Amino acid sequence: MLRRFVVTLALACLVAPAQASDQALLDRALDSARAQFARALPQLGATAHGVDVAAYRKALLLQTFTGGAWDGPVTPSLTIRTEATGSCAKFAAFVRMPPEDGVVPLVLCPQFFAPGADALRALTILHEMVHVVAGRDECQAMAFAAHVEVLASGRFTPVDAYWAASRCQQSPFSLP
Repeated sequence: MLRRFVVTLALACLVAPAQASDQALLDRALDSARAQFARALPQLGATAHGVDVAAYRKALLLQTFTGGAWDGPVTPSLTIRTEATGSCAKFAAFVRMPPEDGVVPLVLCPQFFAPGADALRALTILHEMVHVVAGRDECQAMAFAAHVEVLASGRFTPVDAYWAASRCQQSPFSLP
């Protein structure tokens, strides 16, 4: 029994640092996304690219919001997945929609935590929070996130291949 406990404890110690490391990367990405949004906020109106800016701000702070695409109050929740299965086999992050019991989960996959991807992690948070607030439109999410980046820093991350693959040139949205 003691041997089994020691083995279990040893395995827990091996797993815990990776989870703590992932949480630290997520916290940095959230801080960066929030800072970019805060710099952009004075230049945003009540809506931008069809996104309710007040609801988006609350979602980015992981607070309950009303407005956006959903009826009633909605709370975002963050979930870290450790295995690249299901949707995590294709995406770094995704949002489960519509809300269930007033909760919209934003799922962060192993690719989100890849080394050297700090700027992409912040952009991913900016992008996915659009889905949390406004729904499924990929073009809307890319346009809003790029707009925030430009307002915050004067430039945005090139997403040309993703823009083309999502057929956004045919959408009502555009990149800065």
